[in-house]
Amino acid sequence: MSRSGLIVFQKNATLGKVKTRLAATVGDQEAMKIYQWLTSHTHRILGELEVDKFLFFSDYIPELEIKNFPNYRFEVQVGTDLGQRMSQAFSRLFEIGFEKVIIIGTDCAELTSQDLKNAFSMLDSHDLVLGPAKDGGYYLLGTRRNYPELFREIPWSTEKVLELTRIKANELNLKHGLLNALSDIDTAEDWQNFITKNPIIHE
Repeated sequence: MSRSGLIVFQKNATLGKVKTRLAATVGDQEAMKIYQWLTSHTHRILGELEVDKFLFFSDYIPELEIKNFPNYRFEVQVGTDLGQRMSQAFSRLFEIGFEKVIIIGTDCAELTSQDLKNAFSMLDSHDLVLGPAKDGGYYLLGTRRNYPELFREIPWSTEKVLELTRIKANELNLKHGLLNALSDIDTAEDWQNFITKNPIIHE
């Protein structure tokens, strides 16, 4: 086992329950296609990382995913809100011996393997690393121990997430570093902006 662990939070692929803000504009079927592209992109870049990977599903562990990802370990998220679920996931990995743990979702189409390598390297000299999302949230958070306070009383899915997380980090006297700001894909406008700038195939 490496001393570095990567958590991926991923929603189960249920029509009508993924990318719901996107679906409100483009419909459930198109939102599912975009979700599938985003998850494929995320796992493609993770293939270049030599760290232990944990895929935390939102509701249950689907058999198909186990067959598709032989180098992952699988868990189900536990908690009543996003903060509790993330804190529990960090606690789980630190309890089994990891020294650096990073969490990401599957919404950041601009994320690269180099961003993740930079984040793990940054944890050599920082207590906390954050990947700012341009909407005011974050696409990545990494620490060297579990800090449940970072996940409490945060208004998730608002433009205040990153700001309040940094305030909590300062209150805990955590030395924290920032990666480059990237865009998440939450709305039809986000997706259109991305595919306009990037020559990808989306059918």
